Amino acid sequence: MDSVCASSPPFQTGPSGHPRHFYLAVDRLHFKMQTVIELVDLVARRPSLPIVVCCSTRDDLDSLCSSLSALPFVSSSALYSDLAEDERAFLLEKFRQVTAQWNQTNHGGAPNEDEIGKDERSHMIIVTDACLPLLSSGELPLNAHLLINYELPAKKETYTRRLTTCLTADGIVINMVVGGEVVTLKSIEESSNIVMQEMPMRILDIL
Repeated sequence: MDSVCASSPPFQTGPSGHPRHFYLAVDRLHFKMQTVIELVDLVARRPSLPIVVCCSTRDDLDSLCSSLSALPFVSSSALYSDLAEDERAFLLEKFRQVTAQWNQTNHGGAPNEDEIGKDERSHMIIVTDACLPLLSSGELPLNAHLLINYELPAKKETYTRRLTTCLTADGIVINMVVGGEVVTLKSIEESSNIVMQEMPMRILDIL
């Protein structure tokens, strides 16, 4: 990822209990998939990290699943429109167990003895906007520690929905931005009253 973030400015950690928002600039669209592969391969080295990758279309979801599934440090699942209801419920519950274990281990709690020695790969869900958890129907948020927006949503409302359904209160958002999307990024930043800074080179230090 040296080619896309060679000079990162100092970053703010933000107040406790609030997400931190970063962007990762990609020079050209055809570099985007390789960049997200490198990013996930890096952040997934943080043991048991709960990750959600959001995209806008089923085609992008299929491409991401194909490209990211072979990475050695992460176990990945996908939420898509024709997934059976019981399988969707199983995947959501399994991921929430991962996030609960992460929060227990990384917020001052001792790890459960039953969990010691278990798989320490990071866990990732790839999802389209159409298949995000339905909070109004009683589904619980995913509460991931890291949210990667593979496609930057055009509307503030979509960006906010991704946050509320996917990310824990003190999580980290990385927005992938290509070319002219900088304008969209600034619009979301201003309308949502948040600050987005360039992703630091040493991203593992803040995960």
